[in-house]
Amino acid sequence: MTSAEFISPAQLKAEFQIQGITEATVLHYFETLNAGEFEATAALFAVDGVMRPPFESDIVGVDAIATYLKQEGQGVKAYPNSGIAETLENATIQIQIRGKAQTSWCSVNVLWLFILNQQHQISYTRIKLLASPKELISLRREK
Repeated sequence: MTSAEFISPAQLKAEFQIQGITEATVLHYFETLNAGEFEATAALFAVDGVMRPPFESDIVGVDAIATYLKQEGQGVKAYPNSGIAETLENATIQIQIRGKAQTSWCSVNVLWLFILNQQHQISYTRIKLLASPKELISLRREK
């Protein structure tokens, strides 16, 4: 048996082969996000999980995260490139991934930070745009 037998075909797509990352939860996060399956993306979070998107305050809980993604995630594609993972205290895992995010109106370098609990659910994620302050101001959309 090869390890490829345990990976879904969607995870074998080039954009989901993240150099240095094998954590299924994180791979599934990008797979479902890019497919617009926001309920499935939110289901990867712990019940009290937190998402911290750019320009926003913390969004807490699976339902709130799903609602946010349905409102703000339409047309957004994530292109993770490489990452590092380390085990923290209490067997939690911290994963940092660099890549790009593409919207209909811009492309920007991004750092995703994930903290996974012992059940490999996302307890916290922060999406940080890697751009100069001037670039960030021009990226911020009017609400």
